[in-house]
Amino acid sequence: MAATGFITLLTETMPAGMLPEMSRDLGVSESAAGQSVTVFAIGAILAAIPLTKATIGWPRRHLLLVAIAGLAIANTITALSESFALTLAARFLGGIVGGLLWALLAGYAVRMVLPHQRGKAMAIAMAGAIVALSVGVPAAALLAKLVEWRYAFGIMTVLTLALIVWVIAAVPSFPGQPKGSRLPLTHTFRIPGVAPVLLVTLTFVLAHSILYTYIAPFLTPLGMAGQVDTVLLTFGLVSLVSIWIAGALVHRHLRLLTILACALFATCTLLLGIFSGVPTLVYAGAALWGLAFGGTSTLLQTAVAEAAGDAGDVAQALLTTGWNVGIAGGGIIGGLVLSGLDAAWLSWVALALLVPALAAVLTAREHGFTKGELGSR
Repeated sequence: MAATGFITLLTETMPAGMLPEMSRDLGVSESAAGQSVTVFAIGAILAAIPLTKATIGWPRRHLLLVAIAGLAIANTITALSESFALTLAARFLGGIVGGLLWALLAGYAVRMVLPHQRGKAMAIAMAGAIVALSVGVPAAALLAKLVEWRYAFGIMTVLTLALIVWVIAAVPSFPGQPKGSRLPLTHTFRIPGVAPVLLVTLTFVLAHSILYTYIAPFLTPLGMAGQVDTVLLTFGLVSLVSIWIAGALVHRHLRLLTILACALFATCTLLLGIFSGVPTLVYAGAALWGLAFGGTSTLLQTAVAEAAGDAGDVAQALLTTGWNVGIAGGGIIGGLVLSGLDAAWLSWVALALLVPALAAVLTAREHGFTKGELGSR
């Protein structure tokens, strides 16, 4: 599960580390190249809920293999494409299967373990995504400098094919849900606590995506164009610490950890906005950002699972949709800021989005971010 999350998120976010190279090779602007992240997210938005509902009765391993194979096809086309339009189409296909995977992974992981281990199981399954951010995206950025960005997507295809073999050999299969157990989408959304979690997901990820997708253009005016990979590596390595903390404490301090994540990220945007001319403080901001973001996936998936109960699979699909709306919106809004204002505004826009995220967590006292142990009801 962790390896699947690694490949899925790395496929989605890799362009963030190689926007200059992609834009030059494909003959488009950096803001246009950034839409390769946006269209991936749009594919996930459109697919996560309907595909999750349509395939909820499928055997889980069969569905997992089909989705992973879709990623292999998308990455292969991206690596070989000479056309920006074809590249966007391949990225859209990747988003469709990626959205299905994100909705599938958490539920799959918790079915493998006892109820009291579910939070840790989700943390482990999501750890691959953080490794993708901490090591994969900076490595892809470095590879794009040394060789060519297309090789990074080619390597992803090879890794995906190896993952298919590994899943067949090692991952247990589980049946899908019987028809009578399925809950309607509107019912799931109205469950107390689900809506606040989705709001926090949307605003938090939107703020993250605005900065992450356009980190190269943000750093260039600061004289740090050659340090994109090291800034991302700082962010990612601290993210690994964050996901360990979240996995260890999520059952006892879910609400507190989510409040801290929002507050730390807001502090990061202030550092980047006020002290962007000081490289040391830029790295400090990246570290705070990683500490805030790394465990967020575990926190939000645990929170929505706590709130949704038996509607967990549909709730995870809603969470996946909100997450990818944030990624797509970040690509669009960040591109507009970059084109119409100045890269320095990216951090301030992100800060404005974190205010409602923090308010939603603080006001959701009874539902949404409870302390109850997952699976206890």
